[in-house]
Amino acid sequence: MLTPFLMDDLLRRSLAEDIGTGDITTLSTIPADRQTRAVLIAKEDGVICGLPVFARTYELLDPQVIVRFLVSEGQQIQKGDRLAEIEGSARSVLTGERVALNFLQRLSAIATKTAWAVNQIKGTKASIADTRKTTPGLRVFEKYAVRTGGGSNHRFNLADGILIKDNHIQAAGGITAAVTKARQVAPHTLKIEVEVENLAMVDEALACGADIIMLDNMDKAAIEAAVARIAGRAIVEISGNMGEKDLASLASTGIDLISIGALTHTVKALDISLRFDLA
Repeated sequence: MLTPFLMDDLLRRSLAEDIGTGDITTLSTIPADRQTRAVLIAKEDGVICGLPVFARTYELLDPQVIVRFLVSEGQQIQKGDRLAEIEGSARSVLTGERVALNFLQRLSAIATKTAWAVNQIKGTKASIADTRKTTPGLRVFEKYAVRTGGGSNHRFNLADGILIKDNHIQAAGGITAAVTKARQVAPHTLKIEVEVENLAMVDEALACGADIIMLDNMDKAAIEAAVARIAGRAIVEISGNMGEKDLASLASTGIDLISIGALTHTVKALDISLRFDLA
């Protein structure tokens, strides 16, 4: 959730990072009393996300700047759409432009990619989820963007759930040992997930009573076999370069969840520009 505290803290630090001791270009070229009107324009199609962040950036920088949105959060937008009108001090609009746009473009890119993935599996019971492969310090924003695009959130942090992966299995002495130890400390409200790479590991995870079984980098035939073996006794998640695979085909196997790190770690910023409109 984009709480005011988390948002303001990050935005203040981002503004301080970008402005430094002062926007020398704007201060030296723009009169202090110059007022302006500007517009946000979409340069490509996508799903808009981050409007509250964009507006709050200017509220923190200069409360006198007025931002009027012409679209709604999560709305599908097309190239050429006017997204917002901004009025106020020309100095303030220019100084806050890059920070405000950086957040808007990145969050919109994540929402757009998520919406694409969700659309690929429409008609199946599967859902799309993110991972912890997020930009350090921006996780709360990026996971918000995934939800805006129609996806769901995996663990927010390491305390949110027990996910026993390959290195845990090796260090603990096997799946059975790892799950047994986890059960001894986990409250009944916390699920235990095990990452597996083959059907033998699926069988062992089932025997241990894993709540969620993550099929990592398994082909469609193996996924189908795993789903048949699990037979509803655990939630079935698939992962491993999912952003490059045929999601519709994999979702048709009957799995429950597709986790995609590429939703947040390899997105290209959605092209949005801010232009002064003095006509």
